Amino acid sequence: EQGAVTIVQKEVQRSAAYFEGIEASRPLELNPEQRQACDAVVSAIGSHQPPFLLQGITGSGKTEVYLQIIQGALDKGKTAILLVPEISLTPQMTERFIARFGEKVAILHSGLSNGEKYDEWRKVERGDAQVVVGARSAIFAPLKNLGVMIIDEEHEATYKQDSNPRYHAREVAILRAQYNQAALVLGSATPSLESRARAGKGVYQHLRLTQRANPLARIPEVQVVDFRDYIGQNETSNFTPPLLEAIQDRLAKKEQVVLMLNRRGYSSFVMCRECGTVDTCPNCDISLTLHMDTKTMNCHYCGFSKDIPHVCPNCKSRSIRYYGTGTQKAYDELAELFPQARILRMDVDTTRKKGSHQALLDQFGRGEADILLGTQMIAKGLDFPNVTLVGVLNADTALNLPDFRSSERTFQLLTQVAGRAGRAEKVGQVLIQSYNPQHYAIRFAKDQDYEGFYAYEMGIRRQLGYPPYYFTIGITLSHKKEEEVVKRAYEVMNILRSGLSETSHILGPTPKPIARTHNLYHYQILIKYRLEDELGTTLNQVLALTQERENSELRLSIDHEPQQFL
Repeated sequence: EQGAVTIVQKEVQRSAAYFEGIEASRPLELNPEQRQACDAVVSAIGSHQPPFLLQGITGSGKTEVYLQIIQGALDKGKTAILLVPEISLTPQMTERFIARFGEKVAILHSGLSNGEKYDEWRKVERGDAQVVVGARSAIFAPLKNLGVMIIDEEHEATYKQDSNPRYHAREVAILRAQYNQAALVLGSATPSLESRARAGKGVYQHLRLTQRANPLARIPEVQVVDFRDYIGQNETSNFTPPLLEAIQDRLAKKEQVVLMLNRRGYSSFVMCRECGTVDTCPNCDISLTLHMDTKTMNCHYCGFSKDIPHVCPNCKSRSIRYYGTGTQKAYDELAELFPQARILRMDVDTTRKKGSHQALLDQFGRGEADILLGTQMIAKGLDFPNVTLVGVLNADTALNLPDFRSSERTFQLLTQVAGRAGRAEKVGQVLIQSYNPQHYAIRFAKDQDYEGFYAYEMGIRRQLGYPPYYFTIGITLSHKKEEEVVKRAYEVMNILRSGLSETSHILGPTPKPIARTHNLYHYQILIKYRLEDELGTTLNQVLALTQERENSELRLSIDHEPQQFL
């Protein structure tokens, strides 16, 4: 009342910290291929044009093309969305975008707190941000006047949501692009077979980048080391002599090394040598993973945890041993072999804390570590000029999974991780350790031959009738009682058989490869079809079955184009 105090409301941006200390960057000179790709996309903004598939080898400068495409959209008064597959890629990517576009950038991904997400969403809605960078859900950002959408590493399975509403960011982007007359760019060094097939048929416009952006950077030399040649000679379970020599050589030259192993934890499982019993989770049909840092056995599905057993739960023998290997065990072996080396470990366990991805990558980028050891989160998008050696400790971990995409995933992962080496003037080398070096996915990855792999894998898909030759729908049924879920699975199969035409193929019902998790038994049915008029009606009949009172405990999910079959 006296006028001594005034009350004002002021909105404070929680995400302001992202913008601190990042120097502004200037556009780089594009080579003819990059310029052609950039011009093609920018000229498509504001017209009804098919999506673009930008297929560029690793290190071909796709990010700079994205930056200049977005600048072209902003110059036309439009806005832009860039999607990246993982949070671990977001720090490096957001820095490059903030350096170019400053306060115009909003960041959206699941690593933000609810408050930060709210702030970013408001910033977009108010029109203060014209460029959104984020993971899958950023495709729904409320941008007005949308001009361009870019999906980087478009082949990644993380763009498909596993839980409801099970959308694929690519399909949502195609709808938004049509509605807004926006240009859509799908970028990858190793496109998914579905996207590459669409580009081959002219459904997508195909743009290629065949040269590395840095003219002095050469594609690294890839060597496959056969694990079987060193059985019995190895001091360690993870490293063959050629890889150890290569690491030693890089440490002597003060260069950096990236090592990838596709398993976290210390050891895959604990088994009794006397009776063969494996320590499994009581809620799930899966072995528990040993974690030495917490001295516990953990289930990576339901989160169950218990102390490490010293005697076998079955025969009470003390001959209980650790088998398999994880990043933690590989880290311990490395530390023992190279005590002078500074090693960083990057997996789900070491990156749980907020900002830990960024901190680890910054540390490595500043040269404060010699070796970065991690799971597949280190395979994509990272750009460190001093990395001259990339080692894949075991290329076979994903190769024999019961999934028709396992060869494609292995090829993509090996090609992507190989692309982390030799990204500047220094020559890069890649060593892939494998028990199965003759497998076609590993052979084509060694030669970095995407087109060769594409032709070979498409032949297999055609023979077996899998995507992109057929569409697929996965139906998963779950129940506490196994006999109940089997009975309902056959009821569902009968509905499908009577409702769908004979041109559709129904596989199953079969138990899922991991048949029990969270105390539920899982069965699956796979539908493969090309043209199916009665599909919607039949699937609605299946859903109606779950609404009956006696099926109240039955869980059923219908997934269009499932990306995982485990």
